[in-house]
Amino acid sequence: MHAARDLFSYPRPASAPAAPAPYLPMTRAEMTALGWDECDIVLVTGDAYVDLPSFGMAIIGRFLEAQGLRVGIIAQPDWHDAGPLRALGRPRLFFGVTAGNMDSMVNRYTSDRRIRSDDAYTPGGTGGHRPDRAVIVYAQRAREAFGDVPIVIGGIEASLRRIAHFDYWSEKVRRSILLDAKADILVFGNGERQLAEIAHRLDAGEDVRALTDIRGTAVVRRGIPADWVEVDSTSIDEAPPVEPATAADGHRVVHAQREVAGAERTRSVLRIPGYREVLEDPTLYAHASRILHLESNPGNARALVQRHGDVDVWLNPPPIPLTTRELDTIHELPYQRRPHPAYGTAKIPAYEMIRFSIAIQRGCFGGCTFCSITEHEGRIIQSRSEKSVLREIERVRDTAPGFTGIISDLGGPTANMYRLACRSRSIEAACRRPSCVYPRICPNMSTDHSALVRLYRKARELPGVRKVLIASGVRYDLAAESPEYVKELATHHTGGYLKIAPEAISEGPLTKMMKPGIGTYYRFRELFDKYSAEAGKKQYLIPYFIAAHPGTSDEDMLELALWLKTNGYRADQVQAFLPTPMSSATAMYYSGRNPLRRVTRTSERVRIPKGLKVRRLHKAFLRYHDPENWPALREALRRMGRADLIGSGRHQLVPATQPAGTGTRGEGRRSARSTPFRTQHTGLPDAASPTPGTRPARNPRLRGRTR
Repeated sequence: MHAARDLFSYPRPASAPAAPAPYLPMTRAEMTALGWDECDIVLVTGDAYVDLPSFGMAIIGRFLEAQGLRVGIIAQPDWHDAGPLRALGRPRLFFGVTAGNMDSMVNRYTSDRRIRSDDAYTPGGTGGHRPDRAVIVYAQRAREAFGDVPIVIGGIEASLRRIAHFDYWSEKVRRSILLDAKADILVFGNGERQLAEIAHRLDAGEDVRALTDIRGTAVVRRGIPADWVEVDSTSIDEAPPVEPATAADGHRVVHAQREVAGAERTRSVLRIPGYREVLEDPTLYAHASRILHLESNPGNARALVQRHGDVDVWLNPPPIPLTTRELDTIHELPYQRRPHPAYGTAKIPAYEMIRFSIAIQRGCFGGCTFCSITEHEGRIIQSRSEKSVLREIERVRDTAPGFTGIISDLGGPTANMYRLACRSRSIEAACRRPSCVYPRICPNMSTDHSALVRLYRKARELPGVRKVLIASGVRYDLAAESPEYVKELATHHTGGYLKIAPEAISEGPLTKMMKPGIGTYYRFRELFDKYSAEAGKKQYLIPYFIAAHPGTSDEDMLELALWLKTNGYRADQVQAFLPTPMSSATAMYYSGRNPLRRVTRTSERVRIPKGLKVRRLHKAFLRYHDPENWPALREALRRMGRADLIGSGRHQLVPATQPAGTGTRGEGRRSARSTPFRTQHTGLPDAASPTPGTRPARNPRLRGRTR
């Protein structure tokens, strides 16, 4: 792994404040009270400002403050003109722009493209307080407010749109958001390393146009520097290796199949199909997606370049993961752990749900194709120290208003990847696998949960802590390798229900999700039931499933519906696949090709459930027990030649008769309107998102956190 500068080794600017601000200022009056005449950096976010290390803008703001910089926040500004972006005056160094903890389009629309009325990151929980494509809108308003101030965009919305990407809401391929936002730099992934270097180099007088070499950033460039080797991977033809050529501007160009190694490789940039090519040719889109995911390991990733018109979008390699000491320091900055006082008594649902939870790690090596975690946070796990986590629990106990002795979660993107890593640093640095657990757990991946078990035990032994719950999703294939962990979880850290995510049971969708087979679920369930019984507890697993995922047929959904009925589950909420930008599953959805393998003109085609009728039918299979869905299911069963499943027998799926007053909407429309949907984790914890789940029959209605 490449070396990285320590995050807290930069010299403090001469203008550095003497002490941290009680809250990062949101008004000029707060700036005056702090004795500031200007801000060094102004952060613009689509979320309400909650000074808690589960909110991205609080983390970034407090981190930059710890660098000795004066940081102000403009939260959920009125975007209809530039006036609100002038509220804190002209920032000395740059504007930092993000949509917030969630992608603004996922936050605003359901998987059926219906507008939501709620927003968990807004006071009062009401929707409509941020624009669609918030990063673009906020960046444009910042440019109107102060045209000469550099604009840095980041967060999940920008991170997942760093190259040309399929946009589900407009059903077309859009340009890199860097161009549409007219920003100077795009920060992708968790942004501490990138923002520290950007801030200090600008503070030292460098021009923003010179900041082209920072890992974890994307910039616009014209041409390839003469001392770089361009590796051409713009086509998928099976051409043999060719000799290097020299471009007009002096840099060398080689074919993608020619081996580039050693020092030459460190100065090579991989050219992927351009915006126009992926717009016109979905197979090239799948090819570009595959390259992007192969070049995601910080230990071996090369820079990528993609042509957009007459300019190139240049993506530097991903940032180096944080050390334990760096992550500890970030989480122990002087957060107030509550919303800014400007919101008064208004409730912010996201805060209410996670105010007593503790993040213990970042990253995920699961590689699920529909999920955004790996694309954003990376697959190398970054864990906090045990002492740091325990100190934060004590801080919650001693300072958090309303604390009753229950820690609601110790987790992160997943519950149980804490301190798990490749057994060999050299193997890890060279690896290009998209997942460490699919199709089976890599023999080089440690599955030792002992550090996590020890943390759980010490956490619940702290004075004043009555219970520690685990609300993050458990990766059950890993947990099944550690019976001690499952015993600890079932005995002490489950509040009656534990959510896990098989997502599907049939091979068709599972191979396109990169999820383990249902046999792994059974092994985990056996352990969980055994240890729950030994503890004298009646506890239930709550499995989540996705409808209409690429690779799923009507027959797959029927098989799942029968499995749910046989096992006594009734889906309380339904989750349909939502093609979020840059994921491998979205590349399948758009191209009909499988980018998990080499993409050619004759490579594997993927079944794609498209269209509102098909997607609603797949959701209806998950809610087979809802009378509103029975007409659509009866029609589908007859079409599939499975009319034998219509009737009132135990082995049958839906009754032959319809209760009066039901089924008039058909095709599951009620659940499509009433059931909210969020994608999986999108970078920083999306802990307040209502999550579609399932429940055992006759158990009370459940709503949970996203996994």
